[in-house]
Amino acid sequence: MSSDFEGYEQDFAVLTAEITSKVARVPRLPPDEKKQMVANVEKQLEEAKELLEQMDLEVREIPPQSRGMYSNRMRSYKQEMGKLETDFKRSRIAYSDEVRNELLGDDGNSSENQRAHLLDNTERLERSSRRLEAGYQIAVETEQIGQEMLENLSHDREKIQRARERLRETDANLGKSSRVLTGMLRRIIQNRILVVILAIILVVTILMAITFSVRRH
Repeated sequence: MSSDFEGYEQDFAVLTAEITSKVARVPRLPPDEKKQMVANVEKQLEEAKELLEQMDLEVREIPPQSRGMYSNRMRSYKQEMGKLETDFKRSRIAYSDEVRNELLGDDGNSSENQRAHLLDNTERLERSSRRLEAGYQIAVETEQIGQEMLENLSHDREKIQRARERLRETDANLGKSSRVLTGMLRRIIQNRILVVILAIILVVTILMAITFSVRRH
């Protein structure tokens, strides 16, 4: 599984490097090339998001005790993705302003207020996006904690079941031992009674023999 994650990681690194390079070139390109470049970057951003989703799914399959390192790397990649999207939005705003200025034939000074307003709105959107991302991360971590708790409970239940089975086996063995000891005690008592009876018979026989012998004399 880790090999799949590392493969997605390599693809993501190559793709984000290409996006970063293209985003930096957008404001300096002629209008026709800019339009084509913007469309190309949008497509690559979607591909990067899909890679992140695949990586996230792979991380969820990792055992909880080994998941921490991969989760930290995922947070870093998501932050990098957010920065790329922010840079791209700013690049698109600059591109849109430049195209509009070219169409209207002005020098762009009249659009400074609009640009500032757009940048302000972009920053607000980014803050909202970061809050959503933080909420999503909390939900993922909560899910991970829940899974770990369920796994721990499952292990504890198995231990309790094994302990109960051992107790049942111990009770059965004690029952067998008790029956064996009872039988042994019964036989010992019977043997002692037989010994006593035989001793009494022997004493009586001896006494009778002595009595008969005395009477003859």
